[in-house]
Amino acid sequence: MEQKEEELFKIFAAPIRRLLEKGIVEYDKLQEIRLRVQAPLLIRYGNREYYIDRDGAIQKEKENAYIVSKPDIKETVEYISNYSLYAYEEEIRQGFITVQGGHRVGMAGKVIMEKDGVKSMKYISFINIRLSHQIKGCADILLPFVTDGMEVRHTLIISPPRCGKTTLLRDLIRQLSDGGSTHRGVTVGVVDERSEIGACYMGTPQNDLGIRTDVLDCCPKANGMIMLIRTMAPEVIAVDEIGGRQDMEAIEYVRNCGCKLIATVHGSSIDDIRAKPLLRKLVQERAFERYVVLGDTKQAGKVTEVFDAQGNPLYSDKMQTA
Repeated sequence: MEQKEEELFKIFAAPIRRLLEKGIVEYDKLQEIRLRVQAPLLIRYGNREYYIDRDGAIQKEKENAYIVSKPDIKETVEYISNYSLYAYEEEIRQGFITVQGGHRVGMAGKVIMEKDGVKSMKYISFINIRLSHQIKGCADILLPFVTDGMEVRHTLIISPPRCGKTTLLRDLIRQLSDGGSTHRGVTVGVVDERSEIGACYMGTPQNDLGIRTDVLDCCPKANGMIMLIRTMAPEVIAVDEIGGRQDMEAIEYVRNCGCKLIATVHGSSIDDIRAKPLLRKLVQERAFERYVVLGDTKQAGKVTEVFDAQGNPLYSDKMQTA
């Protein structure tokens, strides 16, 4: 078993660990593992959902599926938190913990509230492990549209769920940071609000984000963008999933400071973005110089269309295959 597989499987309760070690043949196809108390053990594997049966086999039907028990959940939570949920209280407030290897563990259960919001969580009964897979090179096709030798263009990546927008953003950050034969390396500041871009574990990114990249982990996007401008002097700021009013105000601040912005947003087209009140103003003001559209759930990070600030098409995968 390779080290990355061993690092992941060791966070599970022993019965589940044995099943995963037996059943997962191609680790790179494994995307998600879901544990729900008194429910079947489910995985997302090769973009499809499967059950794990009591013998460790992957199957499409739930008959003979392994049923996750309360002790399985309890033991798994203990391994994930190193036997101290209190030490991870700040992360749990956001509903997840990032473990070694950069994998994000989402949790749900009884939420404990305080005046300022969520304080903690107990009786955790649902766990979702989203695996961190880096696809180096998936941004190759995008680089000529985003860079112009010495400059980086303000870019918005538009994507429906499960099309790999974070995967594409991650590789774009790496390539912009490292530089290459067609573009110089630039200082990139990443605001990783949900620990998905860099997948930091104890402050260290588990994904390769390039040699000139600084990361603010678990920091709200709006606060993080302003903090990076003031403290780290980035040439480019990268954020995932913009949308709130505070995000819009921070984006305006970034633009006024002369820093370039690479961001992602949920959507299916430029028209979809124009229909969102908070984003419409940015489109009308031509705040972004490039719009990148994803739409292929079978290939993570696949670029289907690229448009300029006026909405003129610059690239289409249909044109390439015609």
